[in-house]
Amino acid sequence: MNPISPQLGLTRRTFLQDCGVGTGKMALASLLAASTSAKASAPETHLPGHVKPHHVPSVKAVIHLFMAGAPSQLELFTEKPLLRELEGQPLPDSVLGDQRYAFIQANAGVLGPQFNFGKHGESGQEISEVLPHLHTIADDICMFRAVHSDQFNHAPGQLFFNTGFGQPGRPSIGSWTMYALGAETQELPAYVVMNTGGGLSGGAGLYSSGFLPTVNTGVMFRNQGPPILNVSTPDGLSEAIQQGTFDLIKRLNQKQFTQLKDPEIQTRIASFEMAARLQVSAPELMDLSQESQETLDLYGCKPEQASFARACLLARRMVQRGVRYINIFHSGWDAHSNVKGTCSSKATQTDQASVGLVQDLKRLGMLNDTLVVWGGEFGRTPMVEQNPTLGRSNGRDHHPQAYTIWMAGGSMKPGFAMGQTDDFGFHPTEDAVHVHDIQATILHQMGLDHERLTYHHAGRDFRLTDVHGKVISKALS
Repeated sequence: MNPISPQLGLTRRTFLQDCGVGTGKMALASLLAASTSAKASAPETHLPGHVKPHHVPSVKAVIHLFMAGAPSQLELFTEKPLLRELEGQPLPDSVLGDQRYAFIQANAGVLGPQFNFGKHGESGQEISEVLPHLHTIADDICMFRAVHSDQFNHAPGQLFFNTGFGQPGRPSIGSWTMYALGAETQELPAYVVMNTGGGLSGGAGLYSSGFLPTVNTGVMFRNQGPPILNVSTPDGLSEAIQQGTFDLIKRLNQKQFTQLKDPEIQTRIASFEMAARLQVSAPELMDLSQESQETLDLYGCKPEQASFARACLLARRMVQRGVRYINIFHSGWDAHSNVKGTCSSKATQTDQASVGLVQDLKRLGMLNDTLVVWGGEFGRTPMVEQNPTLGRSNGRDHHPQAYTIWMAGGSMKPGFAMGQTDDFGFHPTEDAVHVHDIQATILHQMGLDHERLTYHHAGRDFRLTDVHGKVISKALS
C-alpha cells in the first residue's frame, strides 16, 4: 500500500494494526471534531444526491422483499387446472418449442398445482390457500402475472433483477437510488440490506455499488444482536488516547484528500462518520421493546429472535427514520424437489410478516409514501422434475418465461392484476412485463427517469435498465 504520508512513513495497515483502537472509535473522530475550527478545511462528506428528481416522486422509500431461489407461481399465484388434468403427460411440442432445461428432460410430464386457489377481495385476486394472510390484503396489492427474465440460473437471475445485468460488477438498484437522491438521514445508511435466509447465489453483487462510488453500496445489517460488529468502544481506552487518535486520523485523511482528490477517501471518511453515528442510532433502531404487543403480533415477530418477521418490522422502523432503500433477502425457495413442501415452509416463514408490513405501513399512513415489492428472480416450470440419482421428486425446474411479482403502496393500483399466461403457465399471452420494466417502474416511483439516470464509466454511459425497459404505466394510479 502507499504510505499515508511520506513524512510519517506509515502504511494504513500498520497504523490500524498498531494503534490499538477499533474502526468504530476512529469513526467518531469526525463527529467530535465537527465543532472545532478545523471543520472548515474538511472535505465534504454529507454526500448529497447527484441527480435532482426528474419528476415529482410518488414514494420516499422502497422495501424490496426478494424471495431468492424463485417461488413457484403455479403453487402461489396462478391456477392452471389443465395441468392437473394432464398431469404426467408431456407438454405439446407447440408449447415447448426448442426450450431446454438444466435438470429436466424436454419430454418431462406436467405437474399439477399442489394447492387449491380462490378469488379474494372485491378485486377477486387469485391467490393460493398457502398464502392465507395475503388473502386479507388482496385489494391493496398490484399483481404482475406475466413477468419474464433474460436469465435462467440463480446467480445471474438474482443479479439481473437487482442490477440489470447477469454478471457481477454493475450497481444495484438501491445503489443507483442512493447515488441519484442521496440520503434523508445522517443517522443511518440510506441503503440497508438484511438477509434472513441462507446464502445468496448472487452474493454481495446483489447490493454492490459496482462502478459507482463505493459509498453507495448497501450496508448489511445483522438480524440479531448488534446490527454491525466492531463499532462499540474498546474497553480500557482512555479519553486522552482516544481523542489523540481521532485527531491524528482526521489530519491524515484530510492531508491525503488534499493531495490526491480521490473520491474513495471521501467514502472512507463518510464511512467512519456513519460508523460513529451507528454507535447510537443502530442500538435504538434494533430495540423493539417500545413496540406494542399488537404490532409484534401483526408481524408474527419475537423481538429477540432473528427472523424474516423481525427484519420486516425493522424495515418499517428504518423507513420512519429516513432510510431510502431496504433489501430483505429470504432464500430457500429453490424447489427442484418437493415443491409443495418448499412453498408451504417458505410461505409460513414470510406470508404473515409480508402482509403485516403492508398493513402496518397503511395504518401508520406510510403506505402511500413507501413502495413494497415482493418476488424472486424467475418462476418454476409446469413440468415436473424427477431425478432419483439426485434424490429429487415432485419438483419444478427454473422458468424465466413467466412468473408473478406483487407490489403494494407507492401509487401502484391497489387490487389490480395485469398479465396472462397460456393454459400451461408457460408463455405470456397478454401484458407481459420484463424485469427491466419492473426496474424502470421502481425508479419512476422514486422520481427518476430510468433513461436519464446514467453514469459515465469505461468510455460510455451506463444505466440500470441498459437500453431496455419501460414504465408500467397501466399499473400506476
